[in-house]
Amino acid sequence: MIELLTPTQLEQARPSGRFVGSTLRALRERVVPGTNLLEIDAWTRQLIADGGAESCYVDYAPSFGRGPFGKVICTSVNDAVLHGLPHDYQLATGDLLTLDFATSLNGWVADAAISFIVGDAGDWADQQMIDATEVALAAGIAAARPGGHVGDISAAIGSVLTASGFSVNGEFGGHGVGSTMHQDPHIANAGTAGRGYRLRPGMLLAIEPWVMRGTSRLIKDPDGWTLRSANGGRTAHSEHTIAITEDGPEILTLP
Repeated sequence: MIELLTPTQLEQARPSGRFVGSTLRALRERVVPGTNLLEIDAWTRQLIADGGAESCYVDYAPSFGRGPFGKVICTSVNDAVLHGLPHDYQLATGDLLTLDFATSLNGWVADAAISFIVGDAGDWADQQMIDATEVALAAGIAAARPGGHVGDISAAIGSVLTASGFSVNGEFGGHGVGSTMHQDPHIANAGTAGRGYRLRPGMLLAIEPWVMRGTSRLIKDPDGWTLRSANGGRTAHSEHTIAITEDGPEILTLP
């Protein structure tokens, strides 16, 4: 399913994006060495309640997970890159943490992710990897023009990631959003410009480059959710929800 939002519906969706972006910023400011992943989940639950939003994750039970997820935010640490299930782990200085967060507000979903080094004292290569996903995200957003194609986004992302020395995994990528969290089209993190679904005003897209150092292969934790790099290499993930408008892409998940 692909939903095309009317201008009125897009106006209703903007607060959802701002809420997701502001929540991620607030969490990043609060996380310090010694923070427990379960604390992050508890803080996020309170922010969701205070904001009048609804979690997209707590009851989420797709075929690729061992659902329901049961938590309200994904917390992926170091070699974990996607769907990190919060558990009893105390973050240390230099840990590379990804927070991936989606909620529904006013009936519309927004989805975003940030990666950062806990305590701002990590390895320089980790920051380079985070930067690569952020640059790829910006390139993908810039390519999301009305009348273009999904492949334009994928090609722009893949060009940045491969030029930065990373192999791209094609199993998971970006996706459409709207009244539900995961919709068509799938937005791979590598592809061919001019191919795929045509981009139209009113589409909401979650664009999310992610990489793993030294591999493109994933393994799954026994928890049935957390996906890690097969070689134990560190990982990074950046994501925004955007709207395709007549004037071009609009980032909804800025704080």
